[in-house]
Order: sequence, then C-alpha cells, then structure tokens
Amino acid sequence: MLMVYGYMKCSTCRKAIKWLDEAGCTYEFIDITTDPPSEAVLKKLLKKGDYGLKQLFNTSGVLYREMKMKEKVGGMNEGEAVKLLSSEGKLVKRPIVTDGKDFSVGFKEDVFKAKWV
Repeated sequence: MLMVYGYMKCSTCRKAIKWLDEAGCTYEFIDITTDPPSEAVLKKLLKKGDYGLKQLFNTSGVLYREMKMKEKVGGMNEGEAVKLLSSEGKLVKRPIVTDGKDFSVGFKEDVFKAKWV
C-alpha cells in the first residue's frame, strides 16, 4: 500500500489523490502538516537518489518565505535540513508518495504512471 504525505488544502495534492483514486491505487493519506515524514523516511528518499535536498523544500510555501529559507537552505547540511523538514511539514514539497522502496515528490502524471500503476 502507498503512503501519501500531503495537505488537502493543496491543489497539487488534490490532483495527485484524484489521479491515484482514478487509477485504483490503494493508499493511506497522511496530513503532512500534523504528521510530517520522519527523518528516516526523508533520509531514505534522499539515499534513493532521484531527488536532491533542495527539491524536498516547498519553495512556494508561505512558511518557506517567512523563515527566509531561500538564504538558509544552501548553507544547511543534510542532517540539519532533514531535521527541520521532519519537524515543519509545511516546508516539505508535497505530495510525497512512497511504497517504502520508491518515492515521488510533487505530482507529475508521467512519474505517477511509471511508479504507481
């Protein structure tokens, strides 16, 4: 079963959920704002190598701008960034979908077709 870390007020997350529903995928939805991905999940995602550290940040988010993360992200090491992302779900790019082995970040239909069907 897939795990989907998302935020239902996010239009991208709603599109991803709609796509998964229409494709008949079974998933558990996890509210990223109250239960962000753990450090272990984020480290596993990074280790997989499909996404870089900066790609995990929700650069269009209000909290990202309020915290002036654009200036800070470049100077953070992986441990610092992962700790911050695992404690502030609104900083995380969403949705994150995983089956425990593979991951996708954000919603691109071609990526979802390749990974989740």
